[in-house]
Amino acid sequence: MTRKVSNFSDLIQRVTASCLLHPLADGRYDDGDEEEKFHSESEANRDEDDDEEEEDSDEDEHGNCEEKAVGFNVLAEVKKVKEMEALMEEVFEAVSAMKRSYVSLQEAHCPWDPEKMRVADMAVVAELRKLGVLRERFRKRSYLDGKGRKRGGRRRAGNGETTPSLREIVAPYEAVVEELKNEMKAKDLEVQNLREKLDNIVTLTSNAGKKMGKSQSKRKLQIQAIAAAPPSSELFESTMLQVREASKSFTSMLLSLMHNAHWDITAAVRSIEAATAANATTDQYNTSATAISSAIVSAHHAKYALESYVARKIFQGFDHETFYMDGSLSSLLNPDQFRRDCYTQYRDMKSMDPTELLGILPACHFGKFCSKKYLAIVHPKMEESLFGNLEQHRQVSAGNHPRSQFYNEFLGLAKAVWQLHLLAFSLNPAPSQFEASRGAEFHPQFMDSVVKFSGGRVPAGQVVGFPVSPGFKLGNGSVIKARVYLVART
Repeated sequence: MTRKVSNFSDLIQRVTASCLLHPLADGRYDDGDEEEKFHSESEANRDEDDDEEEEDSDEDEHGNCEEKAVGFNVLAEVKKVKEMEALMEEVFEAVSAMKRSYVSLQEAHCPWDPEKMRVADMAVVAELRKLGVLRERFRKRSYLDGKGRKRGGRRRAGNGETTPSLREIVAPYEAVVEELKNEMKAKDLEVQNLREKLDNIVTLTSNAGKKMGKSQSKRKLQIQAIAAAPPSSELFESTMLQVREASKSFTSMLLSLMHNAHWDITAAVRSIEAATAANATTDQYNTSATAISSAIVSAHHAKYALESYVARKIFQGFDHETFYMDGSLSSLLNPDQFRRDCYTQYRDMKSMDPTELLGILPACHFGKFCSKKYLAIVHPKMEESLFGNLEQHRQVSAGNHPRSQFYNEFLGLAKAVWQLHLLAFSLNPAPSQFEASRGAEFHPQFMDSVVKFSGGRVPAGQVVGFPVSPGFKLGNGSVIKARVYLVART
């Protein structure tokens, strides 16, 4: 205990001595330095701890950011896929619409329809522009989603390549449209030239028609003068010319309707050929069948085959006084009176419109003849294909006569043949009808070729491919030549 007290006293003395030897200010300054060192070390340690905590927090935040970024990327990808799907649907719709518009543009060319063509052309251009806009949207979305960025009026891809602007994208389509416009101008010029040619032809035809009208009026006067006299072979010849003109007119209309109904004209011609061949029995026809088949299938000569078909149907039964519509024998029981009656009917009917006549007397002998021949020439399948219905066929079968343009054209042919038939039975002796058979040798005194050859003369070795219209031998010795289609013998 005493030792401890002594030591404590010594300690106080030593402290006192130290205070005396070192003033308070100096002592405070030194203590401050030590304290600052202590605080500096503490701050350094604290900063190190804070840095470690910050690093830990940064790592945690970075991990959270990465997770959030992955989520955002997934959502962005899903959204992008949906947007691209919607864009592709618009592209397919635009392409389909453009295809439909282009088909309409093609259909407007045949038959030629300027208004329909103009509308279809505008629709095609509109769809092309719409496709250009969709393409621009696609490029914009692609490059703005990380593959590029917009710079000025153009975009630059990630690899440094510059992407085209909307104007550059649309330029090729505009070039195509410009080319189509040039083609349209060329077509318009062609149409204008054709119209001018048509006007010239119409003018020439009108002038010729006036001259023909004068000649026809003279011919009518001649026919009237002849009609006042007994029937003659000259009157029969002039009536046969009317039959041929009416046959050509009706055949042209029928062929035009077939083209409009998209018929296979070649197949139709071959069908006519087969029907004609069924009536041929000679070996000479069989040897030339191949040459004939290859000759008549061309569309340029289809009108002759069709005219042959019409003539064969409408002249069938011409040798009988009523076309075998009944069993009348008036021409045999009282031939003189029958000839006078036939000529009287010819003169009465010559100036009558067949439509008006059948409107008054639809069931007369001429009306029955028209019904019978129409149903023989235009069968139901043909009429349905040409007109889309069987309305005319039903009316004719019921004994009525339609007021259509087609039937009216047929009545012109029927009237001409009926008048020729009346004249034939008015003459004494009656004309003798003949027809060239397939494969027969060409005889210029009895036949006339419908196809004109160079030099105006038929070359040697030509045979009959098929008959086009019949010929007649008249009582005065003159001959109305049969019209034939010739082919080379093989």
